[in-house]
This record gives sequence, structure tokens and C-alpha cells, in this order.
Amino acid sequence: MTNESETMARTDFADPIQRTPTGRDGPDLPAPEQRLPEKRLVVAIHDVAPTFAVPIAMLAERIDRILGGARFAMLVVPDHWGAARLDRAPAFERRLRDWADAGVEMFLHGWFHRDSTAHRGTATALKARYMTAGEGEFLGLDAIEAELRMRAGRDMVEQAIGRPIAGFIAPAWLYGPGAHAALKACNIALAEDHFRVWQPTTGRIVARGPVVTWASRSAARTASSLAVAAAARALPDWIPTMRVAVHPGDVTKDTLLTSIDRTLRTLAERRTVSRYADLLTEPVAA
Repeated sequence: MTNESETMARTDFADPIQRTPTGRDGPDLPAPEQRLPEKRLVVAIHDVAPTFAVPIAMLAERIDRILGGARFAMLVVPDHWGAARLDRAPAFERRLRDWADAGVEMFLHGWFHRDSTAHRGTATALKARYMTAGEGEFLGLDAIEAELRMRAGRDMVEQAIGRPIAGFIAPAWLYGPGAHAALKACNIALAEDHFRVWQPTTGRIVARGPVVTWASRSAARTASSLAVAAAARALPDWIPTMRVAVHPGDVTKDTLLTSIDRTLRTLAERRTVSRYADLLTEPVAA
């Protein structure tokens, strides 16, 4: 739940006041390749599935209105909890294709979005149980099963949207060794976890930093997420890329919707609203 610094070094000792090409006195501007990366805002709707058709549509309309267009991503679950296959919901498939046609990036988001693995390690078991409400599907899968689900899910989503997926983001942002191997085997273009966005085939990191998100499962989690979002709005703009993620459950609480609106508006005023694909055009700051 829940994001990079920049430095520029001067290597000459010439008089900083120089004659500019326009004839005015002033410091030289850095060449385009030396300029600092843009401050970006990247927004995504998680858990996109027929089960949540109504809240997904509500969130999409809300984000579109605030950001001024379909400049966000959707994370699509092919068969949410084994009870909502995408290929058996033609109306929702058509809606997905319409969103994709409008410019929404579509990511594969697991297969079931449910973790049924018997975890052996204590740390992994605790993470799976308490951090994810049993939804960290790809945390404990071996490479063979992870690849099978990844390939099947990609095929189903791409059939629905009529174009390649933008990448894969694991449920709860949790990946085990098998999931990492499957990302490479499936030649996935982009992946994301809690603290970074990267290209699995090369390992190149294209953005760093935590994700701002909200929680609706309990009053304590809701209060905590509201505090984190407020802090994110107040942070100085030293983080090059801010990621914001919303979920269907967020529409169940007015306090969350108010916070989401305020956070998106505040960050969009100070940053360039971007797609994940835009992250590939600039280097990540150290």
C-alpha cells in the first residue's frame, strides 16, 4: 500500500551568466537529454471482473472525469475466485473492449485472484494470510503452474480486448520464484509490485516507489489508508512517479471515495498524468 530522487552535477567552472542564443544574459538551459524526468502520476483500477461490473464502471467514470480522459489502467482477472469467467460474460467483454479502444491499458491480474497454495515457510505463510486476505495467488505457485495460468489468462483477456495485454501484475503485488520465472517465459512486457515497475525480460526498472491505495475491509485498515493518502498528497514532489490503485470495494465507503477524488485531483495538478507505457520513455532515477 502505499514511491525517487534526482541529482544534477555541474562539471565546468565557467561564469554561470552567459549569453543565450536569443541574446539575453542568463544561465544555459540543460540539453534535452540532461533534463530531469517528468513528475508522473499513474493510476490503475484493480480486480476488474464481471463480478464487479458496477463498481468498476463507477470508478472508471470517476477517474476519467478527474483525469480528463481514459489515461489509466485496468487489471483484469480472468476467473475471479473461480466464479466469474470473463469468457462467459460477453457484455462485460464488450465493455472491456470499449475501454481498451478508448485508451485504457489492460493488464492481466492473475487467474483466480485467490491463493490456494499450502505455504511452507512461516514468513511466506504469514504474508499470504495477513497481507492479502488470501488473495496472493502467485506467491506460492511453482514455475509450471504460474506459466500455465499466465498463458491462459493472457489468451482470455486478449480475446476480449482485441489487442495484446500491457503486462502482468500479480494479485496483491506478490510474486514467488515461480511467478518471476513465468514472467520471463511468457515474455511479459511490464510487471509491478509494491515498490517498482519493471520489464521482466531484461530486469530494467522503469519506476520506483510505493503505491497509494485504500482499504475497506475494516475500520482500522480504512483509517490507516486514509492517513497514507493524506500524507501522499502533502509530500513534496521529490518522487518522480506516483502510482495510485483503486479497488471495487472502495465504492462502499464515502470516506474512501472522497479521499480518492482529493488525492487524484491534487496529484494530477502537480504531475503529468501518464500511462504505464510512458514509463518506458524515461530512465528511472536512482
